[in-house]
Amino acid sequence: MDKTLLKEMNKQIQEELYSAYLYLAMSAYLEGEALPGAAHWMQLQQQEETMHGMKFFNYIQSRGDKVELLELEKPPKAFGELVDVFKASLEHEQHITARINTLYELAVKVKDYSAQTFLSWFVDEQVEEEGNAQGVLDKLEKVGDSKEGAFFIDNELGKRVAGGTEE
Repeated sequence: MDKTLLKEMNKQIQEELYSAYLYLAMSAYLEGEALPGAAHWMQLQQQEETMHGMKFFNYIQSRGDKVELLELEKPPKAFGELVDVFKASLEHEQHITARINTLYELAVKVKDYSAQTFLSWFVDEQVEEEGNAQGVLDKLEKVGDSKEGAFFIDNELGKRVAGGTEE
């Protein structure tokens, strides 16, 4: 694999595992805020992000290249109101989308067709990831400061199940 592409894919493992760490921190925070449904939603998000990191890990190894695990930054401890948590989640997913797009552009530039095929799944996945966060955020913004509305949404978030389109 091209050296720059390999370096950036190893960086993406770090990005995906930090995403998992961030969502775990959000889950802990939400649990402490008596929002168990949202905490559950974030735990499932953490599982997805871990899987994404492992996809990169396994892909690099399948190409006969070396995985280099980079240090993870400590995530924040507090996130504000429930709407703020989902704003942070959406912003983070937008950051990951930009990273995936950059990786895809690099794969095109170096004519790595296998990497382009691999990354296509992530391009599609990021549409879903941003859409999920935006969907919750839209509902939270509609209910505004209503504690009853937040309680209802928290209850709905607790019904999220693992799986979906994950491979």
